[in-house]
Amino acid sequence: MILKDILKEAINGDLPKDVEHISITGVTDNSKEIKKGFLFVAVTGYKSDGHNYINDAIRLGASAVIGNRDIKGLEVPYLRVENSRKALGQIAKRFYGDPSNQKIMIGITGTNGKTTTSYMLQQILEENGVTCSVIGTIQHIINGNKVDSHNTTPGTMELNSLLAESRDMVVIMEVSSHGLAQYRLEGIEFDFCVFTNLYHDHLDFHGTMKDYFLAKLLLFEKLKPSGLAVINGDDFWGGKLQEYLWEKNVSAFVFGKSNRCDLAITNYNTATNPFILLNENHDFVKIELPLPGLHNLYNATAAYSVAKMFPISKQEILTSLKRFSGVPGRFEIYKKATGPTIVIDYAHTADAIHHMLQTAKECGAKKIYHIFGFRGGRDTTKRAEMVKVSSEHSDVLILTMDDLNSDGIEGMESTLNKLLSDYSAGNGKVIPDRTFAIQEALQAGKEGDWIIITGKGIEKYEQKFGLPTISDKETVLYLQNKDQGDFIGYFDQ
Repeated sequence: MILKDILKEAINGDLPKDVEHISITGVTDNSKEIKKGFLFVAVTGYKSDGHNYINDAIRLGASAVIGNRDIKGLEVPYLRVENSRKALGQIAKRFYGDPSNQKIMIGITGTNGKTTTSYMLQQILEENGVTCSVIGTIQHIINGNKVDSHNTTPGTMELNSLLAESRDMVVIMEVSSHGLAQYRLEGIEFDFCVFTNLYHDHLDFHGTMKDYFLAKLLLFEKLKPSGLAVINGDDFWGGKLQEYLWEKNVSAFVFGKSNRCDLAITNYNTATNPFILLNENHDFVKIELPLPGLHNLYNATAAYSVAKMFPISKQEILTSLKRFSGVPGRFEIYKKATGPTIVIDYAHTADAIHHMLQTAKECGAKKIYHIFGFRGGRDTTKRAEMVKVSSEHSDVLILTMDDLNSDGIEGMESTLNKLLSDYSAGNGKVIPDRTFAIQEALQAGKEGDWIIITGKGIEKYEQKFGLPTISDKETVLYLQNKDQGDFIGYFDQ
């Protein structure tokens, strides 16, 4: 492509005549990916600054460089922009031929429920002849091919590359607040934007709940003129979003318990034969799910609200939801003929933990063991509330570690002990080794008890623990299939 065509949105005004016809063979913000003829976009990151690698990019063959600093004397043309991170999104859009404009784009944002809602929606659409790409936390699914995901919302160039590669009719995207704040979705427009909820999370990055909300709100500013917002009206911040969109005259479809909602929740059952009953303009809709929990019923309502905008009958949507196959690492149940019920879930906020433990109670758990930890260097302000909620709703709380990151084992163990001392009701203990914490609970649990393991989902461990396993699922399966009689437990038997 010609440089002037790639930069039409990123650069205001005409380019210098001696550079506008430069041929560009690729675009990247990673100097290590540079090949001859590439355009290098220098982005100021949170750990490193791309401007420091401009000379490396030129040495590797960059034909031109974009940045937001005043730099002179380079061997290749350098063009300055106000915000190179934003410009990267505009450039990616042009380079890949505006791929999002050729799809039906569905963006799903919120603290909890993004992944489950996206999988529900994918199953509904694909079972009814609508092919879907999925871009999200667990994996990216493009043209039926699955690749591991490193971020909920990929980097700008990867995201546009995936969209360009997709031959599916619809793209369902989980949209993170980080991705929005970092302009990874710049230039992408959506037909549907879904808001699930907003709870205390990521404040190490955003600072305040208001700023966290404002980052989420950016998604809804990317709606196409004919686009529709789908909002959980029972969420406090969902109400704020409604008000904002009404002021902007943006079309919104709201579900919730209020009779003023477009889809009013009139009744539900969360445990045995879970269902949610909805009143849609005096037409009653009953969504039945194979998954327990009110949070899953809300996710299903969000998925239904979008799916009904497609040429799919109500009954076809409800049938797909009734046989929903679930999501890896989201309320995955492992139960042998005898012994406790074991659940693995990604829940990593106080609200998500509350829903998990409440669901176990509603399902008749005699005793609840809850195992969870924290990641070093992440949002520490939510930890106290997570411990309070777990201590209140579980019989036995075991604090362990998700992964070390920057805190180190001794620092994290000290943190866990202080959290228990300050915020638990005396029903908790610390077992730093995650695999031993799971082993302890499995040994102690009896028939009718529930063991809830949260925080990791399907994620692999980032370090070696005591048992020869690499994930919570593998640890559970390993323990279920071996004699645990030689293990000396931490509980008083």
